[in-house]
Amino acid sequence: MTFSARLISLRNEKFLSQQGIADLTGIHVQQTRRCESGFCEPSSGVLRKLAKTFSISADWPLFDKDERIPSDDLALQSEAVKQFTDDERAAVKEVVESLIIRYRARRRNSERRASPSSRKVRQDDSGPAEMGNMRRSK
Repeated sequence: MTFSARLISLRNEKFLSQQGIADLTGIHVQQTRRCESGFCEPSSGVLRKLAKTFSISADWPLFDKDERIPSDDLALQSEAVKQFTDDERAAVKEVVESLIIRYRARRRNSERRASPSSRKVRQDDSGPAEMGNMRRSK
């Protein structure tokens, strides 16, 4: 479901007009109309106002119900980590964050290599290095 569909659903669930949403949240009615029509995506400020006004998670307008839940095997591991001490949980978090950083860097590098615009023209290996080794004749 898209953000616009979720916003319309929320508005209908609360029996509000577009102006009613605008009045409650402090979001301009034109912004509400543009978001509902799918013309624009909400800013973080709009999401925050919606979340606070309607006591919903800021994730709700953006993600499907199961989209942010870890897979079953990671959920079980997460349950186990909850039993760790604070220091142990901090260590697990640090390891996971480092793996995520490494994954993103690897993905970025592979995208750069695959992108024709990022390829640099290489000089022949026998070019400048070999020329530097040449001796001048007197």
